[in-house]
Amino acid sequence: MTAPSQTRRWRLLALLGTAFFMTILDGTSLLTALPAIEHRLHLHGPAIQWTVTAYALAFGGLLLLCGRAADLLGRRRVFIAGMLLRVVASLACGLAPSIQVLVAARALQGVSAAIIAPAALSMVMNAFPDTERNKALGIWGGLGGLGATAGLLLGGIITDTLGWQWVFWINVPVGALVLMLAPTVLRESRDRAGSRSFDIAGALTITPALALLVYIITRMQTSGWADVKSVGLLATVAVLVWLFILIEKRSAAPLVPFRALRSRMLIGGNLLLLIAGMTVDGMLITLTSFVQQVLGWPAAQFGLVAAMMTVAAVAGALLSQRVVTRLGLRRVAAAGTVLLGCGCLLLTRIPAGGPMSLLPTALCLFGAGMGATTVCAQIAALTGVTENDSGLAAGLADTSFAVGTALGTAICSSVAAARTSAIGGPAPLALTAGQHAAFEATGVFVALALITALTLLGKRSGRSRTGSADASENVSTGAPSTSP
Repeated sequence: MTAPSQTRRWRLLALLGTAFFMTILDGTSLLTALPAIEHRLHLHGPAIQWTVTAYALAFGGLLLLCGRAADLLGRRRVFIAGMLLRVVASLACGLAPSIQVLVAARALQGVSAAIIAPAALSMVMNAFPDTERNKALGIWGGLGGLGATAGLLLGGIITDTLGWQWVFWINVPVGALVLMLAPTVLRESRDRAGSRSFDIAGALTITPALALLVYIITRMQTSGWADVKSVGLLATVAVLVWLFILIEKRSAAPLVPFRALRSRMLIGGNLLLLIAGMTVDGMLITLTSFVQQVLGWPAAQFGLVAAMMTVAAVAGALLSQRVVTRLGLRRVAAAGTVLLGCGCLLLTRIPAGGPMSLLPTALCLFGAGMGATTVCAQIAALTGVTENDSGLAAGLADTSFAVGTALGTAICSSVAAARTSAIGGPAPLALTAGQHAAFEATGVFVALALITALTLLGKRSGRSRTGSADASENVSTGAPSTSP
């Protein structure tokens, strides 16, 4: 098949980017609406957190399976099914009369996001030829950064003006528009070389393993890291992963063909996405707590300040995709992690009652680093991937980032709580000390990201078993430019 025209490619990116943006927006916009939801449903204690946990479990657990399903069943077909489910689930979230119904609807939203994200990303990477793919992925990464940080602004404004229900209902008209345009803008594509049968045994092991892993990470914020139940669940995850590997080695149509995982660049990209997710959400959850508990800012005020980080993230993503071909992934990714580290360092210097002059600079540095690092990581994670495996590779990249966000949130929340408890004393000073410790933890994550960029995103990583070059310093994603 011939590649789609340039106009059609950019229309495809605009449509899929809109769906992706709304998927990312949901996560952070909900954080600002949680107090209003808790008050409206008369909740006390940790029950409200299940609205976040249910989404994370469904999303993180199903990404790999849904990515492979898109390859086998058809990416446009799977994407449209996911959008339909998202509209229904979002409507149900806003209408929920109880926490039980809301949690169930949020789980369905997580399922829809797991369906949409890998299918959309695989269609984007297959629609663009090598010469334009990095630019498209830069825009895609910019949309991700924009959605993650804009949610902090829009969520507060929507909750204060329209009510918390509209944090969910805004998905309904946008989803309906995407569904209306999808049949004409998107073309169907799938892995025509492979079997359309699913590896049921593989799915029944890796899906609960990923969901359990996300659950363990989220519960560690309250139960601690040495909890007996958590240790037992981790052992269960290890057994499930071991069984999954055995099943995949013997399967005629594996859910995850290991030939696709032998690229050092792909491994480096996914590891960098994992650490970037830890850093970004670890910082955001800590900063949100800082401005609410210590500074006493309303959600809308914090959202306006966070908008600076949004602009910087988009600029970092777009600039990095322009220079990555000349400078190479390793240099650009390393520069991005350095900017992240500088932002984290400045955040540790912000006092509880002093001037906030450092905050804008810290957020701009962090945002620019976030945009550059995530785009480079995503390019690396999709380098050398054939069209037939593009849904799987996209699902793996999304899984890495999703697990990273859960892990970063859990670690930073635990560090902040432990430090606050150890310091005691006046509440603002103790809270500030705890949150500074959490910012320092994100600095450790950044150091790991820098090591990953310098060691795994090297000049050559050899050739994969599929016959395509894994990567070079003068990078291109290497996937075929056939039409989706």
